[in-house]
Amino acid sequence: KRYYTDYTGTGNSLNVGNPHALQLIMDSLRYWVLEMHVDGFRFDLAATLAREFYDVDRLATFFELVQQDPVVSQVKLIAEPWDVGPGGYQVGNFPPQWTEWNGKYRDTVRDFWRGEPQALGEFASRLTGSSDLYAHSGRWPVASINFVTAHDGFTLRDLVSYEQKHNEANGEDGRDGADDNRSMNFGVEGPTDDPQVNELRERMQRNFIATLLLSQGVPMLLHGDELGRTQGGNNNGYAQDNEITWIDWENVDASLIDFTSALARLRRDHPTFRRRRFFDGRPVRREEVERIPDIVWLRPDGTQMQPEDWDSGFGRSIGVFLNGNGIRERDRRGEPITDLHFLVLFNAGDEPVEFTLPDVEFSPNWDVLVDTAGTLANTEPVHPGAAVDLAAKSVVVLCEHVEEEVEVERFVAASLATGTVSIDEVPGAAPKEELSR
Repeated sequence: KRYYTDYTGTGNSLNVGNPHALQLIMDSLRYWVLEMHVDGFRFDLAATLAREFYDVDRLATFFELVQQDPVVSQVKLIAEPWDVGPGGYQVGNFPPQWTEWNGKYRDTVRDFWRGEPQALGEFASRLTGSSDLYAHSGRWPVASINFVTAHDGFTLRDLVSYEQKHNEANGEDGRDGADDNRSMNFGVEGPTDDPQVNELRERMQRNFIATLLLSQGVPMLLHGDELGRTQGGNNNGYAQDNEITWIDWENVDASLIDFTSALARLRRDHPTFRRRRFFDGRPVRREEVERIPDIVWLRPDGTQMQPEDWDSGFGRSIGVFLNGNGIRERDRRGEPITDLHFLVLFNAGDEPVEFTLPDVEFSPNWDVLVDTAGTLANTEPVHPGAAVDLAAKSVVVLCEHVEEEVEVERFVAASLATGTVSIDEVPGAAPKEELSR
């Protein structure tokens, strides 16, 4: 056994220091692209492929071969940027050609919604594409594969229903599966008939989905999370090809499906939520008047965040203004890409927050598009300086009011009050030919 190493936890690792092993890997990748017509790969425990001489090396021969290969270099390359060996956690350290599962996004978003102290500043970084992880290597927000849940770990429904793993069916005496899940059960472990607990769990699922789909980067949604799929608290279902991991099509959460669809459409229609470049905080000029930055972080009193606010350790609520004129990109025709202005308000606290909207220079009026708590359904346009009642543990999205012949359909907020979703056009949506970005 002294001649073998295991950096994966699932068996012997490939020796990428051996040229024949590298040839096998590259030949296999080319075959799948040329013969099977796949358009990309996700490399499980990808840090093992960089252990040419024991340590993880981002200049390893494998990465050089991929970059030089005329076939493999042209497809999607997604890394799970860690393994179980020493120094194996390599989020943010893969070469420029690669995108990465952003494990720090997962952990930070979970911590923020649990109300963990000191999470506010890092939450802002993750929401805006994780420039602290990817900008130094010349990469853009697309390098960040954002996720809250994955095949390893709890499903989204279980994340808000269990605080302990329940892997008894795996037959490993509880040794398998992660113990640090950053999850919450709201007072009851597992299923309950308590309507208040169930309502809060449903809201938290909407909060996670809204956060994911409104973040810069590439969102990754675990299969079945949009349906309310559960594994009964099993956070390591690798051995369960049965009802534990199957989708129960008879008991899907139709309202959660509709909510997820509506948020996905909002993201698709508005380039503000899928920028190619990172925010830079520089002012944007419009009609020789506007000098507002491309992004502004707001306190609940409507004023801009100050450095000491990020370090307070007690922040649970924050707002962000996204300037639709600050995208600084061009479409296929060379025209500047512009969008509506948006305000996204987050309250991870256990109590409601009265959030004051910013001055008129940001927008003359605001329309409520999303409210994960449903309390702002069917409200009239909100004026600058007005206070919005932000429910405990909720997300509210507002866009600048646009006078149109057809009234704005506040589809998501209304859906939570009526139990249905109408996915109509949002004013100012990008032309359909621009939606393929």
